[in-house]
Amino acid sequence: MKVSIGHRLFFAVLLSFLAVAAVGVELVRWKLSDNFSQSAPNTELEHVGGLVSTLSAQYRQHRDWSFLPVDTTAREAWLREALLRSQQDQPGMPGALSSSPSLAYRIGLLDPDRRYLAGAVASPALIAAASIDTIQRPLVVDGRTVGYLVLAKSQNPDDELAVAFLVEQQGNLFVIALIGVLLSALAAALLAGHFRKPVRHLVEGARRLGKSQFDTRLNISRSDELGELADTFNQLAAKLEDTERSRQQWVADTSHELRTPLTVLRGQIEALQDGIRTATPENIALMLRQVLSLTKLVDEPHELARADVGQLPYHMVASDAWQPVQNVWDGFSEKFRLAGLTTTIGAPPTRSIVHCDVDRIGQVVTNLLENSVRYTATGGRIGVAGVVIGDELHIVIEDSAPGVPAPSLDHLGERFFRVEASRNRQLGGAGLGLALSRQILEAHAGRLEFGPSPLGGLRATIILKLEG
Repeated sequence: MKVSIGHRLFFAVLLSFLAVAAVGVELVRWKLSDNFSQSAPNTELEHVGGLVSTLSAQYRQHRDWSFLPVDTTAREAWLREALLRSQQDQPGMPGALSSSPSLAYRIGLLDPDRRYLAGAVASPALIAAASIDTIQRPLVVDGRTVGYLVLAKSQNPDDELAVAFLVEQQGNLFVIALIGVLLSALAAALLAGHFRKPVRHLVEGARRLGKSQFDTRLNISRSDELGELADTFNQLAAKLEDTERSRQQWVADTSHELRTPLTVLRGQIEALQDGIRTATPENIALMLRQVLSLTKLVDEPHELARADVGQLPYHMVASDAWQPVQNVWDGFSEKFRLAGLTTTIGAPPTRSIVHCDVDRIGQVVTNLLENSVRYTATGGRIGVAGVVIGDELHIVIEDSAPGVPAPSLDHLGERFFRVEASRNRQLGGAGLGLALSRQILEAHAGRLEFGPSPLGGLRATIILKLEG
């Protein structure tokens, strides 16, 4: 059976209040039962012989209890006065009231069926809660039991006044207890509602997120942990919304980029089939370039997925990390020329031995240089330099305009993120190359940082830990 958190909180708080009340009752029971005395239990009843005689005589005269006052409150006072008068009528006998002043407030009268008639009679609930003893003395008239005198008595004689107070105020105590329970229930309900409402909003918000409604936001203003949870929820929703928007854009862009090489390949193949073109080395090279473009579009998501689950293989050895940079740079010379770019590469750094996979480092450099070639305006510049800073090797790749807007710098390297405006220019790219590069460098205990370049474009810095 499902029990909501609101109900759980309600019952938890209510039971806490009741537990406190139970502890209080138990303390009363412990106090009234402390220092148990073995004094003769009927001693006090032996001192009410005058009252027994008075009650018996009046019952014999009226043949029933009709002589008692009609009002219940008056009956309680009537029995106390009757006890006092019976004591005053026996001046030669030590009175029970002188030895126990609370006796008149602890004695009551019951009919043969033990129903209330007069005086103060402890209720069963009070007897159980306060651990009160009761002593009964039958009233016999003409050989027939017509009622009982009942005495409420503590096990400790010193607590008789406390017992008298509890018996006299039991009605008020019951009302107070009832009000306390109701107030406890109200407080528990309010407290449960106070927590249940934001939790319900969180559940409803989570369900909307589960239905891909990423524009969901929670309007919960609280200064406690639930408020912090709501803020975190809103941040997560915003992140999911951005990711979904980027994913949709990536799907659209990738579909467009897949269409371009496929269209070229299809046209070349159909031209070969129709005999319009022949299988010359130039035509085959053109088709190979399109196949390589398709392969790159497919390989990047595949490798990034493998990196996410830790299945991307690495061959880590102490190697010269500048060598793959130089090799990739040399391999890009033709691309630089065709793009009309001016290039410069700095001298090898003084130290460049890094525990790394040189092929993966070359892959990172390749991704960064391809971005620079793709996005740098014709006639621009690309530069590479290696710098040792402390125990780190910084490989810096920077290009000229156009630059990356400052708000976008922190998002470079996030999967599916592509810079809008001037540096995008619909030049392609799946938006995963930088994310894969960042994953590779994290596997090397390194990092990839971006910033504005003095040349007017983007500066990308590969940071690796030097050996020794």
